Amino acid sequence: MQEAGEGMITVLLVDDHKLVRQGVRIFLELQPDIEVLAEADNGEMAIQLVQELQPAIVLMDMILPAMNGIEATRRIKQVSPDTKIVILTSFHEDEYIFPALRAGALSYVLKDVGPDELADAIRKAARDESVLHPRVAARVVQEIQGTKKEARNLGADLSERELDVLRLIAAGQSNAEIAEKLVISEKTVKGHVSNILGKLHTADRTQAAVYAWEHGIVQRKQTPRDI
Repeated sequence: MQEAGEGMITVLLVDDHKLVRQGVRIFLELQPDIEVLAEADNGEMAIQLVQELQPAIVLMDMILPAMNGIEATRRIKQVSPDTKIVILTSFHEDEYIFPALRAGALSYVLKDVGPDELADAIRKAARDESVLHPRVAARVVQEIQGTKKEARNLGADLSERELDVLRLIAAGQSNAEIAEKLVISEKTVKGHVSNILGKLHTADRTQAAVYAWEHGIVQRKQTPRDI
């Protein structure tokens, strides 16, 4: 791993596709003010490299093995608050956009972006300026203005099974306990939890539990036995 030159914007590339990383790296290394310190193909490696290298910018994909880009973003911001996260992904659905921004991502760029635009997004992130792809920006504006859902009742999007899982999350139960309670696999529980976080635009289980309490999905008198 190379040392960063003085005044350079240091970058960590996180994507599970080697070809994507190579293409982005080749272009960025042509930039006089941007230096790619390292690459990671999964979230755990990204967190470790951020701790070691303290890059200014992380280019983060959304879909990664074991740990998705949302969780990796959240944990990177915990270990290195000054590192700026630029999401670089093909996905522009709500279940990715809002949890990623809540987790601490500064910018959200789609992979159809031009090379010069990507370099510009990195430079702006280094100055603490956010860049949102037009599709993403439109959704953020719609959400703020409340034009998508008049009542903004995000919980209405949850299936009955997802509501069951959310109630158990709010009751403080782990994935293993939820799996046992609902007689499903722990992997299935993880899938439901991921869907719940996306639909509620929340970054973690705690925020989802708070949503459940605040919106009456869980009643104060309920206990885990009541669910």
